[in-house]
Amino acid sequence: MRLVLLSGGSGKRLWPLSNDSRSKQFLKMLSNQNGEERESMVQRVWGQLSISDLADNSVIATSKSQVDMIKSQLGLDVPIITEPERRDTFPAIALAATYLYSVQNTNLNQVVGILPVDSYVEDHFFNRVRELEEVLLDSNADLALMGVTPTFPSEKYGYIVPKKINKNDYFVVDSFKEKPKEETAKSLMEKNALWNCGVFAFRLSYIIDLLKEKGLPVQYDELVEQYSQLPKNSFDYEVVEKANHIIALPYDGYWKDLGTWNTITEEMATNVIGKGIISEDVKNSHVINELDIPVTLLGVSHAVVAASPDGILVTDKESSPKVKEYVKDVGGRPMYEERRWGWYRVLDYTKYEEGNEVLTKRIGIHSGKNLSYQIHYKRSEVWTIVKGEGVLILNNEHKHVRTGDVIQIPLSAKHAIKATTDMEIIEVQTGSELIEEDIVRIAMDWDEIEEMSKYKR
Repeated sequence: MRLVLLSGGSGKRLWPLSNDSRSKQFLKMLSNQNGEERESMVQRVWGQLSISDLADNSVIATSKSQVDMIKSQLGLDVPIITEPERRDTFPAIALAATYLYSVQNTNLNQVVGILPVDSYVEDHFFNRVRELEEVLLDSNADLALMGVTPTFPSEKYGYIVPKKINKNDYFVVDSFKEKPKEETAKSLMEKNALWNCGVFAFRLSYIIDLLKEKGLPVQYDELVEQYSQLPKNSFDYEVVEKANHIIALPYDGYWKDLGTWNTITEEMATNVIGKGIISEDVKNSHVINELDIPVTLLGVSHAVVAASPDGILVTDKESSPKVKEYVKDVGGRPMYEERRWGWYRVLDYTKYEEGNEVLTKRIGIHSGKNLSYQIHYKRSEVWTIVKGEGVLILNNEHKHVRTGDVIQIPLSAKHAIKATTDMEIIEVQTGSELIEEDIVRIAMDWDEIEEMSKYKR
């Protein structure tokens, strides 16, 4: 069985800590198994896959904006399928299927499982995922879904409604009901309906044949080129609703969607992350602070205070799911991002009337990591090294740099830096258009960068 983990979402429900590049699955707010360090949902899930011996057969499908974050948290070798643009779950799964088929030469009879990268579950959940392969083949169904046995009549989950129960534990699906009212949810529970947790499986041939029917390429490289032409629809709409034979496998263990502040704080081991103080009379409140200034909460119970460079949220826990409605139009550049080499935080941004822009960042580069060899055509930069030391390459010239050095990077200059110890840099960009797209990357690997520049000093 091959597994494809879907990593997407803009993270608006966990604003201001989450944004387009750092969705909810990357927030390090959960305690690891030792309870000694904080980990993110994606780190937790990948660790559970490793425990279940499933990680070696898994790939992550994600957008370009999340690749660096995934590599930063899971390692540079984690297998990733990169979508050229965000287009919903059907295009993402179709691209993953062509990757397995034409790049990894996966057999068409192989069963492929799809699951979210942010499931909050017990370890044995993944043993149940394994069983999807067996029930799919046993039933000869088009699709095999896994559903969670409901513990209460929730209005925020979709339901899988059975037609008949099979002696082998799975059932044939009759219909689906999306986010019903409480009374309807109660009646669905009486019919043994399951919560739809977004986990399902199919034979690889099922999707490859579907792409051929739609006149779409089944070679990965060709589908990447035509990706913008794929229907921007969910897998449910394009595939599930049109399938003739669907079965579902119940899971009766612990499962939770940590998509809102009130749910994710229920799983936090501490009430304060970052610089924060909560008075002793406060009950069931949390402070999550990524800023360097302290946050103090006095006499306010059942609340969440979340602060990051992107903004500050103060909310009653019951009202916290509504945050997406209020910040849906809050856009602009993410103020904090994790990258494969470290992180950066925007300290200040100014655009002057005459059109010139100035952006100031604090950049952290982990020891042994490097920025790519790159060129900018719309900005110049000044770097002030405030911590650590490393090797700078500027227009093919190599130089050792350390704390206190100031480096001028002119327009169109080729440059890269590698940290030999943990390094921090204050970067001031000045130019006509300060955007991430104004980066021409010549090389990423440091050995390749050195090879390209050593004969041109």
